[in-house]
Amino acid sequence: MPDTGQPERRRIPWVSSTYFAEGLPYMLVRYLAGVYLTDIGVKESYLGFLNFLGIPWNLKFLWAPAIDLFGTKRGWLLKVEGVLVVGFLALALLAAFGPLALPPGATTLEGLDGAVALRGFLALLVALAFIAATHDVAIDAYYMEAIRNPTEQAAYTGLRVMTYRLAIVFTKSVLVAAAGIWAWSGAFVCGAATLALLLAFHSWYLPRVETGPAKRRGGVTMLRQYGLAFTSWLHQDRVGIALLFIVTYKLGDEVLFSMNTPFLLRELGVTKVQLAWLAGILGTTASIAGSLVSAWALRRFGLRRAVWPLTLAMNLNIWAYAWLAHALPDPTTQAGIGLIAGVHAYEQFAAGLGNAVLVVYIMRTCHPDFKAAHYAIASAISSVGSSLFGGFGGLIVEATSYLHLFVLAFALALPSMLCLLVLPIPEERRAE
Repeated sequence: MPDTGQPERRRIPWVSSTYFAEGLPYMLVRYLAGVYLTDIGVKESYLGFLNFLGIPWNLKFLWAPAIDLFGTKRGWLLKVEGVLVVGFLALALLAAFGPLALPPGATTLEGLDGAVALRGFLALLVALAFIAATHDVAIDAYYMEAIRNPTEQAAYTGLRVMTYRLAIVFTKSVLVAAAGIWAWSGAFVCGAATLALLLAFHSWYLPRVETGPAKRRGGVTMLRQYGLAFTSWLHQDRVGIALLFIVTYKLGDEVLFSMNTPFLLRELGVTKVQLAWLAGILGTTASIAGSLVSAWALRRFGLRRAVWPLTLAMNLNIWAYAWLAHALPDPTTQAGIGLIAGVHAYEQFAAGLGNAVLVVYIMRTCHPDFKAAHYAIASAISSVGSSLFGGFGGLIVEATSYLHLFVLAFALALPSMLCLLVLPIPEERRAE
């Protein structure tokens, strides 16, 4: 029998573990691999192109309906998680045989030791991005299937964001530190082992919230249902404004952080050890705090009343990072690293304020019949701008400066605030 009425004490462990498991592959692909490539000497323009790894998360809505139409969401979650474990172990092996460092200004891998392994690393990284994006769809769909009441879904938003952010802390601190203590291959092995433990826990603990695989449908019916999953999301008030709002809401912050690691390591001269606690512990803890404050405000005041204060706080803080790029404090001094840490923590806290806003808004746009597809469509759309603009962040830095990139980030944050002037805020959907 499906388990749809779990008590809170049973929900908290699996909500926590699944959203930690959702954040971990994303961080291994989008962050840890970037720090590795930065460390071995890849140039800024190529590092900027790593933001294109976000494209699978932009496109995941194309295959998201399959999770609604075939099999169970629990089955999808477990199978994809298993594939990710194997993939990250392979990534660790390739990192072990890759180059220790690239010559300064290298633009080609020809004739370099470990070039074949590095090419394999990059190719596998692309494949893992698509698999990890599918993992996200399965987890979000499972969550909305297991907790069907919209009010209860919103109540766990803070927990979801917090545990996702804990995966960020784990990657930026523990795994980066593991790379410094052992080697980069050891860091990827640790990440794969952690995901394997989560897979074992999920296989044993996740409630079975569906009766079984979806019934077989005729070809015409299947295509009609597949198309309906896309078109039905568009049947909402002022959908054009809603699309623009979702695309641009986090755009300023995403562009700001598209080159964050090279900025800290190269422009400011932060060491890997400093980066581990600065970005991994301090920054992400501040981000979690911001997300929890945002979730509390949304519960206390509602989305309509809280959206403007939270959005302004999220976007105006970008100027603090622009000041950091202008002042360039010295991280070898106590005062310098203190300023860097303070600005970084402040920016992360403010950025966290907007996370719960976007999640709750997107969930309000989902129809109960197409939970996986609708959430995937909206969440994928929300990161399109960051993938496109962020992918060229390295080129912008090489052509101008980090300061100009951060000023551009604020300019890109303005459209979402203009959208809020006319955007209809949807009411909570009743459980069906």
